[in-house]
Amino acid sequence: MTGFGRGSQATSEWVVSLELASVNRKQLEIVANLPRELMELESRVRQVLTNQISRGRIQVSIRLEKSEAAAAEHFRIQAELALSFENAFRALSKTLGREVLPSAADFLRQPGLIETKDSGTMQADEAWEVILPALEDALAKLNEMRAQEGEHLKKDCIERLGLLMDFTQKIMTQAPLRPLRQRDLLLKRLSDLGIPLEMDDERLLRELAMFADRCDISEETTRLHSHFEKFHQYLSASEPAGRALDFLCQELFREFNTIASKSNDALIAQTVVEAKTELEKLREQIQNIE
Repeated sequence: MTGFGRGSQATSEWVVSLELASVNRKQLEIVANLPRELMELESRVRQVLTNQISRGRIQVSIRLEKSEAAAAEHFRIQAELALSFENAFRALSKTLGREVLPSAADFLRQPGLIETKDSGTMQADEAWEVILPALEDALAKLNEMRAQEGEHLKKDCIERLGLLMDFTQKIMTQAPLRPLRQRDLLLKRLSDLGIPLEMDDERLLRELAMFADRCDISEETTRLHSHFEKFHQYLSASEPAGRALDFLCQELFREFNTIASKSNDALIAQTVVEAKTELEKLREQIQNIE
């Protein structure tokens, strides 16, 4: 499912900004973008995410910056060296008998006059203490957005599942009439061939009995109802059920295909086509469910 979350955390010296973005994907894929000096933390980031997310492509972006206070202390002026440089120009002015003033460029060219404070880089363990709260905050916001989308998907799935149940009921209504249509068809063919046959003829009854047994779909419709019930249970579960629902969709396809094959009936086959069309739409939605 799609979603976005942002989190941040700060210390007296560092500021961490973290963003999470997810898009639909059948399996879990995590793409982490960390500062090079913190790449060793990628496994920890992945572990936190995999504990709560099982499907989707998750893009992780972490930015580590100096705080404003730390940045202000980043440069240090050597006051004694600056005063000594200023005095040297005064002495030069006396020697030449005219005033010679140093420019800002003169000061900047002097080695060591302005030093850069070496604050080093943030150590991995220290960075993790700042990254983890930001990651948890961003993950909570991401999951909140994904949950909202999930509610919409759940509603759509329940509606489509209701349509599949209606199609199944329609098939169950048509199925008992199939042997009767076969009986009428056999009698018509025999009549066309000039072979009259009584309705209570043993051969006709035996043929119809065998046909009724071959086209019996009671087992398939029973399994369909079982799958529908399980489908509803998974949709109401608190645990991720995307893969289980995907498997149930495959089983529903299998049962509808078997019904079409066994019934050998145009009316039932048409209903199966309609059911499979709706089932394919349902399966596409399931791909977005965790």
